[in-house]
Amino acid sequence: MRLCRFNETRLGVMTDVGDIADVSAAVDVLPELKWPLPHGDLLVANLDIVCARIGQLLPDAPRLARNSVRLDSPVANPGKIIAAPVNYHKHLDEARKDTGINFGTEIKTIDDLGLFLKAPSSLIGCDQTVLLPPLDRRMDHEIELAVIIGKPGFEITREAALDHVAGYAIALDMTIRGPEDRSWRKSFDTFSVLGPSLVTPDEVPDPDNLDFTLRVNGEVRQRSSTKALIFDVRKLIERASFAYRLHPGDVIMTGTPEGVAPVGDGDVMECRIESVGEMSVRVGKRHHAAAVQAGGSA
Repeated sequence: MRLCRFNETRLGVMTDVGDIADVSAAVDVLPELKWPLPHGDLLVANLDIVCARIGQLLPDAPRLARNSVRLDSPVANPGKIIAAPVNYHKHLDEARKDTGINFGTEIKTIDDLGLFLKAPSSLIGCDQTVLLPPLDRRMDHEIELAVIIGKPGFEITREAALDHVAGYAIALDMTIRGPEDRSWRKSFDTFSVLGPSLVTPDEVPDPDNLDFTLRVNGEVRQRSSTKALIFDVRKLIERASFAYRLHPGDVIMTGTPEGVAPVGDGDVMECRIESVGEMSVRVGKRHHAAAVQAGGSA
């Protein structure tokens, strides 16, 4: 099943013919909550009962044209966005060679660096616009497979890792090049894109064998396969849960391959991951009167 969130509060299923079945009534099965709220995304935490209700609604659900709705992030409330630095060997090589990427700093391996966190407030859906801040810096695209956690866990073993997955999505981990910590440079508003839908694991037989491509304005920039991951999906879940207690709705961005490059105002990033889907994301420019540079005032 391919679950999408659209027009902010609506729940849909992306169909084989390209339209969206409006199954928003399925959220009525979600439990009522009281403060303090539990950790995690409420819908993802109750995905089994929601999907069962969707199965009842789907035959008669209204169909909407894809271009008539705005797709938001399929996960509304992730507690954490966990990211994997330099998790492809060829990207590691290019990062070490290109001063525009490394900014004069030493590029270490994922074994050295571990994982890092991105601010959940940076998350948008594929029909929203990545807004570049007014900084005199290079700002790059990074396509990644996203893993969405469905079952809570801590110190999860490699053997049990995929049992904790609710689904997969395409992610864009936008980044500002510079010497600051990754969690700062990659957490700017709109710098985490997730879409077009949450694809349940039955549709993705092997997350470590998916071809994917990113084009900018029709030009291929990144093309690889998750077969080339240094830490595969199971190892990333194992490593993440060694430090962080994982909750439903947490997102793990698995890393990007070689081919990262700058984007600018007006560019369109076209992303495709085998078995997961396709999405196009526009790039714009953020404007305000008193731009603040990363290292001081503009």
